[in-house]
Amino acid sequence: MSVQTRVLTGAALDAALDDVARLRIAVFRDWPYLYDGDLDYERRYLQSYRDSSGAVVVGAFDGPRLVGASTGAPMEDHAAEFAAPFAATGLALSDIFYCAESVLLADYRGQGLGHAFFDARESHARGLGRRYSAFCGVQRPADHPLRPAAYRPLDAFWRARGYEKLDGVIAEFSWKDLGEPVETRKPLQFWIRELA
Repeated sequence: MSVQTRVLTGAALDAALDDVARLRIAVFRDWPYLYDGDLDYERRYLQSYRDSSGAVVVGAFDGPRLVGASTGAPMEDHAAEFAAPFAATGLALSDIFYCAESVLLADYRGQGLGHAFFDARESHARGLGRRYSAFCGVQRPADHPLRPAAYRPLDAFWRARGYEKLDGVIAEFSWKDLGEPVETRKPLQFWIRELA
């Protein structure tokens, strides 16, 4: 398999967003997100990347096919639900680059693309003069009935990249879980690292 990553901004980013939406729907159906998504919701959510001149999509391509994507934007350009938890930290939003989703089809995992996604977004953040890179991950109860027995959180991967949990900095965002009739709010724990 020869997968190549490309940094997409501007018109190239805009052209890729529907494919990113389809990937998000497919990949986030799995644990721990359990996301029951649709294209209309996705298009509304992804609009912030169209609107931000500092946004980036890192695409993983198998030939012309987008098989993975990772997104990011200046923190102040993303949804208010993600920025609000930083109010009590003393960190300026203008210093933070928000690394949003990373989605990759299962057949392409374990090939170093997770590192490539972070490398490209962190490089983009440095180019924008950002001091920090941050992201958040959904928190589910350890005894959740849909948690797979073999599930391993990505904490060790994130720590190896220099990220640490920001204690008490929790975003809340709503989406509809598989099998549920309505959206519910989910807690998302923030992680951060200083960019050298």
